[in-house]
Amino acid sequence: MGYDLAIIGSGGAGFAAAIAATTRGLRVMMVERSTIGGTCVNVGCIPSKALLAAAEARHVGSEDRFPGIATSAAPTDMAALIAGKNEIVGMLRKEKYEDLAVDYGWEVRRGDARFVDGPALQVDGERIDAAHYLVATGAAPWVPAVPGLAETGYLTSTTALELDELPGSLIVVGGNYVGLEMGQTFARLGASVTLIEALERLAPGEEPELSEVITGVLADEGVDIWTSAALAGVSREDGKVVARVADGREVRADAILMATGRRPVTAGLGLGTVGVETGRAGEVVVDDGLRSTNPRIWAAGDVTGAAQFVYVAGAHGTMVVDNAFGDARRTVDYSHLPRVTFTTPNLAAVGLTDAQVADAGIECTCRVLPLAYVPRAIVNRDTRGVVKVVAEVGTGKVVGIHIAAANAGDAILAATHALEAGMTTDQLASTWAPYLTMAEGIKLAAQSFRTDVAKLSCCAA
Repeated sequence: MGYDLAIIGSGGAGFAAAIAATTRGLRVMMVERSTIGGTCVNVGCIPSKALLAAAEARHVGSEDRFPGIATSAAPTDMAALIAGKNEIVGMLRKEKYEDLAVDYGWEVRRGDARFVDGPALQVDGERIDAAHYLVATGAAPWVPAVPGLAETGYLTSTTALELDELPGSLIVVGGNYVGLEMGQTFARLGASVTLIEALERLAPGEEPELSEVITGVLADEGVDIWTSAALAGVSREDGKVVARVADGREVRADAILMATGRRPVTAGLGLGTVGVETGRAGEVVVDDGLRSTNPRIWAAGDVTGAAQFVYVAGAHGTMVVDNAFGDARRTVDYSHLPRVTFTTPNLAAVGLTDAQVADAGIECTCRVLPLAYVPRAIVNRDTRGVVKVVAEVGTGKVVGIHIAAANAGDAILAATHALEAGMTTDQLASTWAPYLTMAEGIKLAAQSFRTDVAKLSCCAA
C-alpha cells in the first residue's frame, strides 16, 4: 500500500485524523479540492463569529444602555469589515491548518478525489492506494426548490460573508441558528431585516422559553419576524427581491439569504462504486465506530449526518484513527453534547429538553429562572433571558440545562460538566459559583427547586 490513511477533505475531521495518524507514525495522504481548512475556518465558525463580534460592537455603540455614557455608531464600511474578517481567517488558516500539515509532515494533494475499484482513490487521473480511507468532505448550504428562487438569485451563509456592500434591506429565510446569527448580524450592521421561519417559532429545536427570549430581543432590535410562514415563491420586481409566503403575504428587500440548513457533500465521490451506502440526505452511513459499509472506508464530521459542530468533527477524526489502526472499538456518546447559538443573548443548551424527557417516558420537573434574579445580568443592565433546569422527579438528577443569556456559551461548559457528573439539583445548588458571573445563574436555578430565590441575599447558599 502507498499510504496507511488517505483522507478526502481538510477540515476539522480530516486534520484531527491526520494529526492522530502521523503521531502514530503512519503514512498519511490528504486530498483537498478547494481551500485548505474546511468549513469552520473559511466560511463557518470563524468568519461568522468575527462579523457577529463586529456587529455587537456597533450595536453597543448605538444603544446607550448605561446612564452617563453617550455613544453613537457610524454607518458600516462593509468592504473594510470583510477585509478585516478575511485577515483573521487567513491568519488562522495558516497557523492552524497549512503550517500544521507541514509541521507534522503529511502530504497534501490538491485535486478532485473519487473512489475506484480496490478500493482506491483516483485524484486527477492518478491512483492512490491506502490501507484505510477517510471521507471527511463536510457539508454545504442546502436550499429547497422554491419557485423563482434560482432565477432571482440568493445569498447563502457562505456568500453573505463575502459581501463588500451592506444591503439596505435583507430577507433571511430560516429561524434556526444560522438564520438567527445572520439575521442579527446584518440588522446590527444597519440593514433592515425580515426573518422568515416556516415553523411556529424561532429556534424551534430549543426550549420554548429560549425561543421567546430571542424573538423578543430581535423584535426590540427592529427585526421583522414572520413565523408559521413557509416560503412559497420569489421574484424580482423593480430591482427588489419579492418573497411570498404561503398565506399570501409579501415582503420586498434588496437581497434574500437562504439559511435553510446544510447537507453532506458526497456527490461525485464514487461511493457506490466501492459499496459505501449513503442516506437520504447524502450522508455516509456509518456504524457506531464510524466505519462505512466498506470495512476499509470510514467517515467523520458533517458528512456523517451527525451534529454539525467542529468539535464533533474533531472527536470523530481522532476516533477513526483509534478504531482503524488500534482496534479501539470506540463510540461517540452524544447525550451531553452542548450546543450554542451565538446571538446576543447566546442560546446554549446541553442534555434533554422538557419535551424530550416526556417523550422518553421520564417524569420530570423543571424550573425557569428569569435573568432578573441573576446579579450579573442586573449590573449589565440587560435581564432579557432565562436559565431552565430539567430534572428527574424523585432522584432530582439534572438531565438538561438551557440558557438564554449573555455569555451562555461559556456558562454551558459548567452545565455540561454537571450532567457528565450526574449531579442532582441539590448538589448543583450546593456547588461553588463565583458571584457576578452568568454561570451563577445555573446555581440559582438549581436553588429554585428548594427555595424562593427572590428571598435570598447576594451569594446566599
